[in-house]
Amino acid sequence: MSNSVSLDATFAAGLKPQLAIKAALVIWLGAVVVLGAAGVFAGAPGMPPLPIFAGAVVPLVLFGAAWRTSKAFREFLLAIDVRVIVAVQAWRYAGFGFFALYASHVLPGLFAWPAALGDMAIGITAPFWIARLTQNPDAMASRGFRLWNGLGILDFVIAFSTATVSSMLLVTDTLPSMAPVARLPLLLIPAFMVPLFAMLHVLALMQSRQARALRY
Repeated sequence: MSNSVSLDATFAAGLKPQLAIKAALVIWLGAVVVLGAAGVFAGAPGMPPLPIFAGAVVPLVLFGAAWRTSKAFREFLLAIDVRVIVAVQAWRYAGFGFFALYASHVLPGLFAWPAALGDMAIGITAPFWIARLTQNPDAMASRGFRLWNGLGILDFVIAFSTATVSSMLLVTDTLPSMAPVARLPLLLIPAFMVPLFAMLHVLALMQSRQARALRY
């Protein structure tokens, strides 16, 4: 309860939610860069990538806490045009870069192929949903839209699962390690971009739930 009062009091005192969110994103990104440069996310060879996992989970936990404790935060996010949220996911088409990293023997195929295909699938289909939502705003409440967002989240779960398995495999001349992901600039993907895109999927699902509640 105190957290809710603190956050909402901050917004009421003049700090607009959008400014607070921008500031949080800048601080978050800066923290990842600083900690990454210091090697904080590097794990022991043959062990699960727990530091990277923590780097992805902690922002999601903080997002969930802010969502549950601040009415102003929720209302601001729920008012964002869902097409903007979907449009950001189109950037995930850049996941084809994992193919290049695999071909260059930088990352193992067990991780690179599912990560690339999953990201590209979401990125390629994002424009379809933008068009459909423009033509019919009620599509936000559809089962297909919820499924699309659910698959987007599932892609991250699969990526972290394959990354964990790949991290524990013996590195050979034909099987590169996952170590590059724990270093900049690739570190920005699991420690910043993945949780950010996951938050956007969750937000889209929350907006979908709100749309269904208003419809019925």
